[in-house]
Amino acid sequence: MIDKVEQPGAEKFSPAKRIGELLTEEFKHNPHFYFFSPDETTSNKLDQIFEVEKRAWGSLPIESWDLPESENGRVVEMLSENVLFSVMCGHLANGEKAMMGSYEAFYPIITAQLLQQMKFIKQSKSVRWRKPMPAVNLLSTSTCWRQDHNGFTHQSPALISTLLSVPSGLANCLFPIDDVAAEEAFRFMMDAENVVNLTTFDKNERPRYIDSHHAKYEFENGGASIYQFASDEEPDIIFAGCGDITGHEMIEAIKVLKKDLPTIKIRFVYINALSYRGIGTTQNKLSGDKFSELFTADKPIIANFHGYPETLENILENYTFRGRLRVHGFNEEGSTTTPFEMLRRNAASRYDIAIDVAKLAHRLDLVSKYEMFLAQNHFRAIQSGEDLIK
Repeated sequence: MIDKVEQPGAEKFSPAKRIGELLTEEFKHNPHFYFFSPDETTSNKLDQIFEVEKRAWGSLPIESWDLPESENGRVVEMLSENVLFSVMCGHLANGEKAMMGSYEAFYPIITAQLLQQMKFIKQSKSVRWRKPMPAVNLLSTSTCWRQDHNGFTHQSPALISTLLSVPSGLANCLFPIDDVAAEEAFRFMMDAENVVNLTTFDKNERPRYIDSHHAKYEFENGGASIYQFASDEEPDIIFAGCGDITGHEMIEAIKVLKKDLPTIKIRFVYINALSYRGIGTTQNKLSGDKFSELFTADKPIIANFHGYPETLENILENYTFRGRLRVHGFNEEGSTTTPFEMLRRNAASRYDIAIDVAKLAHRLDLVSKYEMFLAQNHFRAIQSGEDLIK
């Protein structure tokens, strides 16, 4: 429980390691809990669970370099997402909780199975004797924005778009901005029933922005909130972030603009949950009135999304008109490159956001300044494999 964050963004913590701690506690207190993963539990930094539980293993010899293994282990690793998902769903059907973790780019492998499971959930709810099932909980990390060593093959947020396009009312996509929000997302997933939850987060250390009270408030109040430390009263423009890395870029863009356009007033709204046609979860969507309260009735909205821009744009259009919107995100521009260069390639960096504002303010000098910096970073990344921004 984090009661207060004195300096938002000043300290960094790993959302993945926090979830690893929570998984470890679940293993301790629930003897029927299972975790399913390809060979990625350790690379996704969830390996604290091996302190209390062993990996499932058959009759093959155990070598000295292997992780703790046992025929009765409850960490099931196999390089087949299809098999893992099927076994997990069988476990859930028995009324027992489980989670699955994987690289973001490989979750689409189970798309057809996932859609069939959602159909099963829908039908099972109409059977009187059928008890609610624990949620299908998917942890998605090693994301498109941080695959600098694996490259384009490991860059795809496609499952997010799929889940948000299905009119079932049975899927939540969660985007915790930091480790505190990740903990609240974990608790939400563990309490959920008869639904699919996909939670996406970076496995590296991220700035901590909010306390536990704020994280809980976001879930209880429609999946979005104003970050006061990064916002002005009576704003001229609204910034919306959805995704830890893209949200961070919005906050950094505000810092850039405050130096070059000190009179402009910006409000930063963070979206931590999306569901079909709405902000928030299936059980607690943001109302139209609340949207207007957060985003105003008519101010320009510039958004930066973890996934494909059209996915968030289509949801925002259910609340307001397209002319207000400028949505950035992953544009299917990938490579084996540096972190900030990935953002530049997809026009999702802080300077790409700042360019939008400079254009609205008719400051072509600033547009040129920001474009020059992006060009310099591109050259630096190619020449040395490093970014100008750490």
